[in-house]
Amino acid sequence: MDKEQLITKWLNNDLSESESKAFNTLEDNNLYKEIIEEAQRFKGDVNAKVASFEVLDKKLVSQKRKSINWIKIVSSAAAILIFGFALFTLTNKEQINTFKTEFAQNETITLPDNSIVNLNELSQVEYNSSNWNDNRSLDLKGEAFFDVEKGNQFNVNTTFGKVSVLGTEFNVLSRDSIFKVSCYEGLVQVSYNNNKVKLPAGTEFVLASGKGLKSAIAIAEPYWLKNMSVFEDVSFKVVIEELEKQYNIKVEYPSDLNLNFTGAFEHNQLINALKSITKPLNLTYTILNTNEVVIRNAQN
Repeated sequence: MDKEQLITKWLNNDLSESESKAFNTLEDNNLYKEIIEEAQRFKGDVNAKVASFEVLDKKLVSQKRKSINWIKIVSSAAAILIFGFALFTLTNKEQINTFKTEFAQNETITLPDNSIVNLNELSQVEYNSSNWNDNRSLDLKGEAFFDVEKGNQFNVNTTFGKVSVLGTEFNVLSRDSIFKVSCYEGLVQVSYNNNKVKLPAGTEFVLASGKGLKSAIAIAEPYWLKNMSVFEDVSFKVVIEELEKQYNIKVEYPSDLNLNFTGAFEHNQLINALKSITKPLNLTYTILNTNEVVIRNAQN
C-alpha cells in the first residue's frame, strides 16, 4: 500500500494491525500525529478527522527534497487549530430560553438558580442559561413578578430601564409607554435615563413622560397575581383597555363617556367583571358574542 493510501486510512481511523505498523515506520508519522492531537484539544474527540491526505500532504515535508519547510508546517498546524476552535465554538453555543404568554395567560418560570418568575399576560422573558450562575440577567417585555434567590446581582432589562437586585421580591411592568417597578421585599435599584433610584420594600417607582415618581404601596403582592385588576381614579378608557386584554374581547362604549373609575374587576368571570365596572357608574352592558361587548349609559 502506498504512502497516500496509508495516511488516508489513518486519518479515517481505518488501519488494520499490519497497516498500523506500516504507518508507524513512515518518516513523518510523529508530525502527523502531533498536528491531529493539537486539533483534538479543542474538540475532545479522539477520532478527529481532517479533510484529506492531499490537503495535509501539500502543507508538510517534501519527501523528494528531503528538507523541512517549517513555515508550511506551522501554517498547517494553525489551519487545523482554527478548524478545531470552530468546532469547539459550535459545540458551546449559548442556550437562550424564551417564554411568552398570550391573552389571559399567566406562566410561572423557574430559573436555573431557583428564582421564580410569574409572567403576566402578553409578556415575554428571555435569558441565557449557559452562563446563568455568572450572569443573572434577563430581558423583559410586559409584566412579571420576581422572587429572586440571594446571590450575585440579578438584572431585569427593559426598554425603559434596568432593575438590579441581589435577592428580593418585586414586580416590573414595561409595556407601551408604562414603566413601573414595585418592591415588596428587600431593596431594588432602578436605572433609567442615566439616573438611579433605590426602592426599599413597600415603595414603587413609575416613569411617565420621562419623569420618575416614587411612592409608597400598602399591598404585599401585585393584584394580578390574585387575578384582579385594581384602579384608583383612572379614566374609563384605561379600565376598558385592561378588560379587553384580560378577556381578549372587543368593547364598544360611547366615545363621549368622560368618567373616572375607582374599583376592581376579576379575571376569571366576564359577567362579574362587567358588573363591577358598569354598576358603580350607572352603565349597562350587553354581551353580543364570545368576544364582543357593548356598554351604554343606563338611560339609553
